[in-house]
Order: sequence, then structure tokens, then C-alpha cells
Amino acid sequence: MSPVASLNADKRFRRAHVKPANKRRRWRGLFKALFVYGLVVAALAFGCYRVSIGAAQAHVLKVDRIVVRGNERLSKGEVLAVLNGLRGESLVWTDLDAWRRRLLASPWVGDAALRRSLPSTVEVVISERQPVGIGRINSDMYLVDDHGVIIDQYGPQYTDLDLPIVDGLSASPNDSPTMTDEVRADLAARLIAAIKARPAIARRLSQIDVSDAHNAKIILSGDPAVIHLGDDQFLPHLESYLQLAAALRERVAEIDYVDLRFEDRIYVRPAFAPSASARSALRRDKPALRRGKLAGKK
Repeated sequence: MSPVASLNADKRFRRAHVKPANKRRRWRGLFKALFVYGLVVAALAFGCYRVSIGAAQAHVLKVDRIVVRGNERLSKGEVLAVLNGLRGESLVWTDLDAWRRRLLASPWVGDAALRRSLPSTVEVVISERQPVGIGRINSDMYLVDDHGVIIDQYGPQYTDLDLPIVDGLSASPNDSPTMTDEVRADLAARLIAAIKARPAIARRLSQIDVSDAHNAKIILSGDPAVIHLGDDQFLPHLESYLQLAAALRERVAEIDYVDLRFEDRIYVRPAFAPSASARSALRRDKPALRRGKLAGKK
């Protein structure tokens, strides 16, 4: 018998059958631990949620006070009427963005901010629209802001506002009678803003006509002439007219309109002119203006 065969026949020299560790049992233990951990976390999360719900529903965290700031034309009562239903809601869970959108639907409200203040207060800060003129639309008068937004119908409650009347704001006869044209509203707003730089002149601004989106026309209090200012350089044009007004009336006693849109000429149409040939064109000489004189051209 060969040595190899004898070794194989002897059981003492057989390789031991070593079984590997039970991997299935080890993974099962791991999954069990994770499952228990997940249950604990879920229970804690649910408990925190229930606590937060209970806290939010607690009387101490319900809206009990609404503080309104920034309102001038809108009364506090009008603001609270828009926010009707906010009082008593959960301070934590109430949707302040939704309440803000309600406020923005009010024509007087240009912007609004709502903030929570523990334990039971909501602070409301209003930014009101600022009317720049009284728009005449289909014979009705409306307060309008610098974007042409109609704020409210003009009435006795607004007589303290010293604002010019603005004609020509209507967008189209087919549109809503209270709709304004954005381009014409912008023209009027730019004109008003420019003239505000000279308060003494701004106080005389009586009427504005923006029917022509490229030519704003105005009337000053104490002066019946219609003044054509174009679509820019409003204040320089108007100041030139005011410097020349006395000299113009020495030549033309009653003026229908004055056109200041041209760099080197002022066109004057006499009132009740029988024909276009009766219009007078006066040259504006800048050095002469500085000397307080008028250089005319026949």
C-alpha cells in the first residue's frame, strides 16, 4: 500500500469539516436591530408631532391680537375687515402668505408684510399706493398712482389732496371704463415727478392731457394756454416757457397753445385764430434768454 493511500485511509489525517459562521443569522439580527431603532425613531417623531399640534392648538398660540402699521388712508378697521378670520387661527400654522394676498387685492395696498410675534400677535405693515393725479375716465374721476392703477373714485373725502387732473388715460373704448393705458400713465407719472423738483411750479400744475403718448400737454393755474411739452425734458421746457411768458403775451395777447417740443423754436397759436396762417413761430435764442430778452423771427 502506498504511503498516500494509507494516509487517506487513516481517519486521523482527514481534513476537518469547518462550517462558516451563519451569515443569515447575523443579517437577521442586524435587520431586527434596525427595525427596533426605526420604531423608536417613528414613535419619537409622532410624539413630537402630537406635541407640536397640541402646542399649536393651545390657546396661548392662537392669534389674539393684530397690530396694523403704515396705513394712512386705509383705516385700521378696513384692514381688519380684509383680515376677517385671522383672529383665532393658529399662530404657528396659519398661512400668512394667503392673508397677504388678500390685503394686496385692496386697491389702496401697494405692498404688505405680515409677521408672527409670540405668543399670539400678528404684525401687519402696510405700504399704501400714492396717488399722483385725478384721472378723468368717461366723465368719472379716479385717484390713480404712478403706474396708472386706479385706487379709488375721487370724492369729498379726498379734497385735501392737491393733485392735477389727468385726461387721456383710457386704454381703449372697448376695454373696461376704469382701465388705464400703461404707456400714457407712465408719461403722466414722469411729467409729474419731473415737475415736483420745482415745488412752486408743481403747485400750479392744474391739468395734464396724455391722449398723445408722445406729447404731454398741460395747463397751469392762472394761465389758460395749453402747453405742449413732448415726452421728455419736461421741466426745462416748462421753465423756458415761464421765462418767456410775459414777452409772448406782449406779442400775442390771448394764446391758444404753446408748443415747446422743438429745440430752437417756440410755436404759439393765438386764441380764436382764423386759420393756420395766423400761428406765430418765435425763435428761442439761448444767450438772449440768459439776458432776459426774446429774440424773435418774423
